[in-house]
Amino acid sequence: MSSGFPIPVSVVTGFLGAGKTTLLNRLLKEPQLTDTAVIINEFGEVAIDHLLVEQASDGIIQLSDGCLCCTVRGDLVDTLADLVDRLQTGRIARLARVVVETTGLADPAPVLQSIMAHPALVRAFRLDGVITLVDAVNGEATLDAHVEAVKQAAVADRIVLTKTDLAEAGDVEALRARLRQINPNAVLLDVNDPGTGTASLFDCGLYNPETKSADVRRWLGEEATHGHDHHHHDDDHDRGHHHHDRRHDARVHCHSLVHDGPVPFSAIETFLDLLRSTHGEKLLRMKGVIELAEDPSRPLVIHGVQKILHPPARLPAWPDGQRGTRLVLITLDMPEDYVQRLFAAFTNRPSIDTPDRAALEANPLAIAGL
Repeated sequence: MSSGFPIPVSVVTGFLGAGKTTLLNRLLKEPQLTDTAVIINEFGEVAIDHLLVEQASDGIIQLSDGCLCCTVRGDLVDTLADLVDRLQTGRIARLARVVVETTGLADPAPVLQSIMAHPALVRAFRLDGVITLVDAVNGEATLDAHVEAVKQAAVADRIVLTKTDLAEAGDVEALRARLRQINPNAVLLDVNDPGTGTASLFDCGLYNPETKSADVRRWLGEEATHGHDHHHHDDDHDRGHHHHDRRHDARVHCHSLVHDGPVPFSAIETFLDLLRSTHGEKLLRMKGVIELAEDPSRPLVIHGVQKILHPPARLPAWPDGQRGTRLVLITLDMPEDYVQRLFAAFTNRPSIDTPDRAALEANPLAIAGL
């Protein structure tokens, strides 16, 4: 691979009518998105979305009819691979970024998996971040009715509220509070804010090869989420008392796991293997920075979606001076304390009724009481 790789890929998602194409039209006018390829996912019998993107046709790639979360997923891989080929053979002079716009009905997890799991693509591309748009007028009702919308918010690095000028101020604030409960780590923005542009939406990944810099705190989330599960559970209980129809929110949990000290690679590897094998489909997104016992001077970076784990990477040094292991997991329908108890077992931290490691490896479901 040349020095231009890996190329950052940003995924723009959001439910139907949230304003994804409108935002893209605006962003593509900014000079920072020069040399950007836009991949548009179509849904329905008539493909018209590509006609709404105001950009030179050479930079627009229209996928075949269908949904990225099913048969067309292979087309995304083929399209990205073709971009690499065109770049290496000189048919594209330069490719600075790729933006994938998903259909509003899509579960974004398979899109992320396609980028993260293909052995050739992980050398050519790096997932920069997930940008989720939420309609302030219809957002509450959409979150109530569609678990896909909740997943889109849960996996986001940036959540952009749209149509806030058309909604009541009190409704917008209630929606903001709800989104913070679903995903306390995401940066929450307003599309009508002049500052909402390429600078605030992109380059939200952990590591930027161009600047050789890493911002672990920003990547894992600006807000302190340690202990968030307890508060989330209480808030869900209170909210459910008044709004019984918000059934999807209670299914999503943000787990913040912290271990002050180095951890053997074998312990982390087994923890992740058991987590993915027992409840991988419930693991919406995972990010982590780990201090390894074998080499504590260089942090290990992990990033996963459901059962797919991006190849772990090593940073040259600790970027913020704070060592230890920090993991952030967003889950759907995960047994309430399974993640914490599993993590405690493999970091040798005391936990009530936590089985010893040998027993856990023999029967991993026992820790969840299953």
